[in-house]
Amino acid sequence: MQKLLFLGDEAIAQGAIDGGISGFYAYPGTPSTEIMEYAQKSKEVAQKGIQCKWSTNEKTAMESAIGMSYTGKRAMVQMKHVGMNVAADAFLNSAITGVNGGLIVVAADDPSMHSSQNEQDSRFYGDFALVPILEPSNQQEAYEMAKNGFEISEKFNVPVVLRITTRLAHSRAGVSLGDKKEQLKIKLPKDPRQFVLLPAIARRNYKKLLEMQTSIQQASNDSSYNKYIDGNNKKIGVVACGISFNYLMENFDGECPYPVVKVSQYPIPENHIQKLRQECESILVLEDGYPFVEKQLRGFFDEGIKIMGRLDGSLPRDGELNPNIVAKALDINIVEGVDIPEVVKMRPPSLCQGCGHRDVYNALNIALEDYEPGRVFADIGCYTLGALPPFNAINSCVDMGASITMAVGAADAGLVPAVAVIGDSTFTHSGMTGLLEAVIKNSPILVLISDNFTTGMTGGQDSAAKDRIVDICKGLGVDPKHLRTLVPLRKHHEENLAIIKEELAYKGLSVVVAQRECIQTVIRSRKKMGKNK
Repeated sequence: MQKLLFLGDEAIAQGAIDGGISGFYAYPGTPSTEIMEYAQKSKEVAQKGIQCKWSTNEKTAMESAIGMSYTGKRAMVQMKHVGMNVAADAFLNSAITGVNGGLIVVAADDPSMHSSQNEQDSRFYGDFALVPILEPSNQQEAYEMAKNGFEISEKFNVPVVLRITTRLAHSRAGVSLGDKKEQLKIKLPKDPRQFVLLPAIARRNYKKLLEMQTSIQQASNDSSYNKYIDGNNKKIGVVACGISFNYLMENFDGECPYPVVKVSQYPIPENHIQKLRQECESILVLEDGYPFVEKQLRGFFDEGIKIMGRLDGSLPRDGELNPNIVAKALDINIVEGVDIPEVVKMRPPSLCQGCGHRDVYNALNIALEDYEPGRVFADIGCYTLGALPPFNAINSCVDMGASITMAVGAADAGLVPAVAVIGDSTFTHSGMTGLLEAVIKNSPILVLISDNFTTGMTGGQDSAAKDRIVDICKGLGVDPKHLRTLVPLRKHHEENLAIIKEELAYKGLSVVVAQRECIQTVIRSRKKMGKNK
């Protein structure tokens, strides 16, 4: 049996390959990005003709994966937790259509918000959709769940959520590989109306989904991923979900004195939980993310029992868990260690030297000196760092594509001119509809698209906008007279400043596209060219 050292993300990708996948679908988002990147670098994926190109956004990725499932082939869609919001319409409805080929939805959550706007917990989406949820405790389980999750999906005729967190996605461990399954052949649904969610069909399908819940619950009760591990000290029973099981066992060198229910498949295993309730005086719930299981247990038992976790203060209400936090909850003495020296403390991130966004903000800040501050709405990308010194140039960052529509709303309220700053990949992800709204209203806003020809924030993946932005803007109806381009370089500063000032003064919609390749992709390209010589 071959054993390899994998990131959690890489283990998932290889598990899906070995499980007979025919298509990976995703939009880059930390901490899920490396799943697709592993697939794109895999010779096996190329040889087998497995689809692995980036999608425009999470919704298009989800819908493409549903389309592949419709044909009877196996598909996986990967996204970070906030991407689930973008894909939610298609995802929730996919539980009602059901699947044909197995469908796994990987949701990579980011407790502690290492690179995110919130800490939302994707287990709620799986529960909302009434589908099985898998949550690996280590990289080996991540591999096995990705490999076998397709069969679970096909067994219950529903998508399966594979929920991971940053710490598992981006840490490495040895993974033993198993046998390889062949891709399935095209086989269209037996019921030609299965995927047609007219109300009459949707009601019928929903009843089937509800009838399946007893079987889904029983599968969780019987799952090898869920375990009851007995202990001698019955004062506390521990429910350890996903990677928190590792944090618990690390404190006891693998021999926990308390009874433990390891939860890695949901719905929560009622048989193990009931046994824990009967044997223990109180229950401590360890879970990375929201108090998802803790809330369920508080309403699960007919008689009172003390439930401890994030809600009662035994664990912090926010942030990711770690072995020390778990130790404190169990009243175990720990060595805190010394304070981190100032010289190696984390520093705020900054735009790369030579980045085109720097020249964009330098020009924009000067152009806005004649206006009251607080009128620049930005978006999600490298350029969000314009909120920090030395630029202090932007006033918002809410969600993908929000810059343009927030500027429209602010202009509607009388804040004129309002400015939207958005990157190329974010523009095609979810900014185009906002621009269409601005076109229809002829909103007095300046949309500044900072185009660096890549999805820079997540490492330089392909951008769906490359070489298309100007044509897209024309197609959406932007007045060509107020659709301007510029090259953000210091030598063009005066020219660029004049363009931005002119368009700020226009009492209608203006779009300025600043185009210069990301400095990091330039460096990588030059290194690659040097190696190839």
